[in-house]
Amino acid sequence: MLAKAVFSLGLWLRFAAGQSTPGRGPQLPISNSEGDILFLLDSSGSVSYYEFSKVKEFMWDLVHPFTFGPKDVQTSIIHISTTPTMEFPFDQYLSRETLHKAIQGTQQLMGDTNTGKALSYAKEKLFSDGAGARPDVPKVLVWVTDGFSTDDISEPMQLLKDMGAMVFIVSTGRGNYLELSAAASQPPEKHLHFVDVDDLPIITKELRDAILDVIQANRLHAVDITSSSFHLMWPQLLSQETGYYTIEYAPTDYPARKRTKQVSGAHTSLILSNLAPETTYEVALIPESNIHYFPPQTTRVTTLAEEITPAQVFISESGPHSFHVSWAPTLDSVLGYQILYGPLPGNSVKLLEVDGRSNSTVVENLAPNTTYLVTVTATYRSGKEKSLSAKACTQEEGSKVRHLRFEDMGPNTLKASWDAADGKVQGYRVRCRRQTGPTSVISVSPQVHSVLLTDLASGTTNKVCVKPMYKNQPGKGLCRMVHVQPGELGCKAEPPGHFSQGKVS
Repeated sequence: MLAKAVFSLGLWLRFAAGQSTPGRGPQLPISNSEGDILFLLDSSGSVSYYEFSKVKEFMWDLVHPFTFGPKDVQTSIIHISTTPTMEFPFDQYLSRETLHKAIQGTQQLMGDTNTGKALSYAKEKLFSDGAGARPDVPKVLVWVTDGFSTDDISEPMQLLKDMGAMVFIVSTGRGNYLELSAAASQPPEKHLHFVDVDDLPIITKELRDAILDVIQANRLHAVDITSSSFHLMWPQLLSQETGYYTIEYAPTDYPARKRTKQVSGAHTSLILSNLAPETTYEVALIPESNIHYFPPQTTRVTTLAEEITPAQVFISESGPHSFHVSWAPTLDSVLGYQILYGPLPGNSVKLLEVDGRSNSTVVENLAPNTTYLVTVTATYRSGKEKSLSAKACTQEEGSKVRHLRFEDMGPNTLKASWDAADGKVQGYRVRCRRQTGPTSVISVSPQVHSVLLTDLASGTTNKVCVKPMYKNQPGKGLCRMVHVQPGELGCKAEPPGHFSQGKVS
């Protein structure tokens, strides 16, 4: 939620500065780029038909200015479903016209959201000659997700990054910020985007420019830029036998502070560290060879501002007597954290202490239906301190909907009913996520415990969630999947244990 708020603020500032939202108008062709771009597309049943079609439009908007070919850009799609599937190999569509038709013709597979399995499959294909991928070209993975996965993603994603893939993530749902920021390439401000599916065009140019930084052919460039380091990458010009590279770098304002490194001709990258924050460096790559002459390549890189923590504080998993507090980023320079919390209004404050390697804790023994002020303070090894606060609300006792059930009310119509939640309910919010057609949200008064759901296509499986609304915050939602049988057979609700309970936003 905080990530979305920060993103929205960024958009407001962009508009206030007089910048317009990037549109879908004509784009100048982009040449001098070489790389394999792989889209990891959520094709599971958790994505509606409308969302899937909008993501396809976004994929084409993102890549259509590129020049495609065996010496230019190649692209492919892997579906996230029960079993991962490659839509087409990298080298099948090498013109704008054929690629556009292929993306338009991509069909949703439905099934489970097995993202971890799809990432392992992507690792095989992104570096495989059999899938049309090429050796020694930049590899880019663009993962478009609604924020949910039924299996672990951390290990296969790290393997992909270790093999050299640059990972960009676009979350159109309520994904876990800490999990996704760890999964994306660093820094997350450049490689992770939170955006509603209808607002994807807003980030298209920014994301395309970031990808372009990776796939510019025959160009020395930097990635993974931090306050004290960056990762240099360049095309393979030499080999172990034909020469070596000299890398020279110095602050633009202080050229006399030039430093030099040498690596063998087998290298195509180097990490420069122990750099000053917020400093622009002039970098030169000089290929040294007695066989071939290659002109030096240069680039200019500016390090980021020195990192501080906590820069963000997140409240989650709120219950009647506890909530989860997490913060980011986690830095080696921090000795430990203090978490102060107390009810509002009030003067009583309690303290928790955790070590500097932690980025979360659980606050317990709280009063229900109460607003708390939570302050996270980082104590640095240097003695400095940095604090950031957030508000948290505990839920009411028993604030959960129970016994969600369905009744067939005629063609394409169901009646959803539930038992009342405990406490002072202000109302209920009912979300119906249709397999085909738009998602609908219905709000009803606290006395109403049923709604009619219409326009449910025959033969589809739809997700229905009910959440009680309280004065300070929503209660826990209850979700079930309901299948609308073809013809006159009515509806069938899957047993609650078959599907995980979820949240309604």
